[in-house]
Amino acid sequence: MSLRERVNEIRTGFERSFWVANFTEVFERIAYYGASAVLAIYLSEQLHFSKELTGWMVGIFGFVVWFLPVLGGTLADRFGFRRALMFAYLVMTIGYFLLGSLSAPWMQGIRHALTDKWLVLAILMIPALGPAVVKPCVAGTTARASKDNVRSIGYSIYYTLVNIGGTLGPVVAWLVRKPLGLGMENVFRVSALSVFLMFLVTLLFFREPKQAGEQQVASVAAAIKNMFVVLANFRFVLFLIIWSSFFVVFWQEFVSAPLFLRGYVDPNANADLLLSVDALTVICFQILVSYLTRNIPAFSAMTLGLLISSLSWLILAIHPSTAGFVAALVVLALGEITQSARYYEYISRLAPSGQQGLYMGYAFLPIAIGYFIAGPLGGYLLHYFGDVLGQPQQMWWVVTGVGISGAVLMVVYDKVFKPGEAKSETRISA
Repeated sequence: MSLRERVNEIRTGFERSFWVANFTEVFERIAYYGASAVLAIYLSEQLHFSKELTGWMVGIFGFVVWFLPVLGGTLADRFGFRRALMFAYLVMTIGYFLLGSLSAPWMQGIRHALTDKWLVLAILMIPALGPAVVKPCVAGTTARASKDNVRSIGYSIYYTLVNIGGTLGPVVAWLVRKPLGLGMENVFRVSALSVFLMFLVTLLFFREPKQAGEQQVASVAAAIKNMFVVLANFRFVLFLIIWSSFFVVFWQEFVSAPLFLRGYVDPNANADLLLSVDALTVICFQILVSYLTRNIPAFSAMTLGLLISSLSWLILAIHPSTAGFVAALVVLALGEITQSARYYEYISRLAPSGQQGLYMGYAFLPIAIGYFIAGPLGGYLLHYFGDVLGQPQQMWWVVTGVGISGAVLMVVYDKVFKPGEAKSETRISA
């Protein structure tokens, strides 16, 4: 097939809803990663939360963001992608706006009544609901609004745009905070504006994609019942728990690393801007790393990715500097690239026959569990090694140890259970 024919195939292979949904995903990711880039710093430096409390707050926020897609996809199927997207973008608009309005005069009475801790926790739960619905909606639209011959390209476009949003989010946060001089709270307000515009785009331009021959989706009650069926699979749940170690290591990027950089290396460091290095590295090296690791078995690639990402933080332990921070993020991203695609392949091998789709929906659980552990752990390590011992760089040895321990457990798990062999046939509700 010639290049011209391939371009024409791509041009005619996608419905308008594909482009609209993926366009909105870019701005949703800009909003999410822009807010995430400054969240820990905002809680610690602006609201004067302790390092431990900051870690808990960020951990709970991340847990909700990445846990709810398990049910978000069912809700999106039941109520339609268009209505679900509009709801998600409106909810995120309110949540980000409230987060950026904590110092507003009209919020003072509520702050006094609830205290900052409980008010911030309640507000954080609002924007956390949005990605749980947006992700399955955009991924589902990509499937429904793509012809079979270009569907794989459609997902490549989707993942590329996600990383573009992940790159631009921290940059936008820095632009708002520094060059424009609007302060940290206005980063959240810009995130609110970003997703509100996507609410309008969805309202005006998005049309529900249809696919002939689709089966009726499960009810919400059936989806919850299926959750317990999946969680009853000990072998699968054990794998999810072990693999969570990767995300305990990975999410330190947004939990403890920015606080470490500004608290113990350079108080004026633009941590938010530097966080764009991760997604930018993914964009630049995804194809190369995928090519170099194409012949490595999925399990081996996952374990290698976990080891690479774990060892990345030793750069800060040995050379605690801004340059070391950037280098650590580059290596962290290389580990992420090495394992990311193979992770889903590996989960498909763990799923019982005929239940691959259901089990793939639980791929988000290690991300959520990892975030929930990474937050409190990062806060505690910062306090203990930084404030108590006065040796903050030593915390990264512990973070690396968590990752290496996870890699060892992965090897043991693979040797004991041999995923891919003799799968169970637990029946799932319709």
